[in-house]
Amino acid sequence: MLITSIRRSSIALGLFALVTSGILAATQLGTRELILEAERAAAARALLEIVPRDRHSNDLMADRVPVAEEFWRQLGLDEGGDIHIARNQGKPVAIIVPAVAPDGYSGDIKMIVGITWDGSVAGVRVLNHQETPGLGDRIELKKSDWILGFNGKSLTRPTPELWNVKKDKGEFDQFTGATITPRAVVRQVYQTLRFFEANKKTLLSGSEQQAKPAPAGSQETYPAKGNEVAEHG
Repeated sequence: MLITSIRRSSIALGLFALVTSGILAATQLGTRELILEAERAAAARALLEIVPRDRHSNDLMADRVPVAEEFWRQLGLDEGGDIHIARNQGKPVAIIVPAVAPDGYSGDIKMIVGITWDGSVAGVRVLNHQETPGLGDRIELKKSDWILGFNGKSLTRPTPELWNVKKDKGEFDQFTGATITPRAVVRQVYQTLRFFEANKKTLLSGSEQQAKPAPAGSQETYPAKGNEVAEHG
C-alpha cells in the first residue's frame, strides 16, 4: 500500500509539473509577443520623431532593407537590423540606421540614427539601455534634450577631432558624474555617419531600385560600412 501511495503521489506531482510548465510556457510566449509589439510601436514612434510625416510620403516601417552581416560590427550590431528609408514622392530624403553603442557604462545602448541625403544628422533616439537612473539615462529625450544636440551635425560639422565629449576636448557635453555614457553615444553616432558616407552611392543606387516595397522574401541587403572615467563622482 505504501508503494502504491508513493507511485500515485509521484504521478500526481509529475502531472502537476507538466501542467505548470505548459502554463508558464504559454504565458511566456504570450508575454513575448506583447513585448515585441510594444517594441515595434516604440520604434515606429521614434522613426516619426526623426522624420515627421510632413517630410515623407511612404510607410517608414514597411520601406526597409537589412544591413549586410559583414558590416554589423561598424554599427555595433550583434543580430543585424533594418535600414528604414524615408521618401517624399518616391525620392529618398533620409535613412534611419540601427546602431548600438557597446561601451555604455552598463552595457549596450541601442539607438537609431537618422541621416539626410546631404550627410547631416536628422535625429538620434535611444531605444533601449541600462544606464544609471538620474545620471546616464539623460540620453533619453524624455529625461533631457541632450540627444537633440546631434541634429544637423555631420562628419565635417564639427571636424572629426571634435567628435568627442568636452572632457576629451570635443564639442559635446557630458553629464555631471557621468562621462562614459555620452562618450559612447557620441562615438557610435560618428561611426554611423562614417558608414553612410562610405556607402552613400550604394545606398542611393539601391534605394532608387527600391522605389516600391521589396517583394516578400527578398534577400537584397545594403552594406554598412580616451581614457575612461568612473560614471559616478
